[in-house]
This record gives sequence, structure tokens and C-alpha cells, in this order.
Amino acid sequence: MGLFIDPLTIMLFSLGISVLMLAIYVYRTASGKKNASALAIPIIGFGFFNAASSFLVSFTWPLPGSFNMLFGDPLLMLGILMVIGGYMLLKNIDIKILSVIGFFLGIYILVGSIGIVSYGLETGIDLLSAMGLYIFAGLAGVFSPIIYMNPKGSGRYAFYFLVFLLVMTALIALFIGYNGFYEHLQAFGKYFPA
Repeated sequence: MGLFIDPLTIMLFSLGISVLMLAIYVYRTASGKKNASALAIPIIGFGFFNAASSFLVSFTWPLPGSFNMLFGDPLLMLGILMVIGGYMLLKNIDIKILSVIGFFLGIYILVGSIGIVSYGLETGIDLLSAMGLYIFAGLAGVFSPIIYMNPKGSGRYAFYFLVFLLVMTALIALFIGYNGFYEHLQAFGKYFPA
């Protein structure tokens, strides 16, 4: 008999930390701090984890439904973008072009949020947190080309708006991840008492 392992809680934790790192990068850019190479290695590390774990979810998800596409696929793309972006930061290559891919990923995530409601994939309190995660993440992706703007003067507020979207996404991902971790422990204890 095989044992099903649900990696979603650690993936949500990684998503939250990853998006916080992206928020720090955007904030530093808005503040005029060009050197973000200190973020490169953590971004690459979390990017590899996101890509590897979500690759497994995307292609081997054992549960019914479309959560492999809803959660695994966007996180896989984010992981790939983070690895590429981290490498570009290390090599001092301008990473703005990745925001164009982020724009299309944002649309994908927003379509997913419509699907959550249309097909009843989440209900009750879980619907509120899921919609918050997907709407803020989708908007962050759609508005990611803001980094093409000049971060000086009034353009700085556009950067801060993007930072706000990223921080909200991170906080919601961490909230869902921590809550899921607690619930998984409870479920595990019920089926496998000490």
C-alpha cells in the first residue's frame, strides 16, 4: 500500500517566502537600490524548490479535481521564472523581460480564480482565503510590468502598489499554509494516533 503525501503546506510556505523576496526586490528597485545580488541565491534556491515540488503536483497529482492545474502549474512557472531571474541577478542582467511572462501568468491565475467560483472548487471560509490568494497573485502578475516604469517621482507609487499586491499574496499564502499544516497534523493524529 502506498502512502499519499500532501506537500501543499510546505509549497504554500515556499510560495509565501518566494513572493516576499520578490516584494523586497521591487521595493529595493523603487527605493533606487540597484544591487539586489544578495537576493539571487535565495531566489534561485526557492525557485528550484517551487519548480521541483510543483512539477510533481502538476504531473502526478493523485487526488480528483483540477488542483494540479490550479496550484501546481502557476507555482511551476513561478519557480522557473525565479531560477532564471536569480541567475540574471547574479550575472547583472536586467530582469525586466521576465515581468512580461509574469503578466501572462497573472492572467492564468485570474482565470483560475474565476474557475474556483464557477466550479465550486472551494467553499465557505476556504473560498475567501483561496480567492484572496488568487486575486492578489493574479493582479501582481498582471501589474508586474510596472517595473518598466521609472521608479522616481510618481512612478514610485506604482512600484509600491506592486509591493502591496505581492505582500498581500505572501501573507495569504503563509496563512493558508500554516492553517493547512495545523489541519494536516490534526488529520494525521486522527488516523495514526500515537
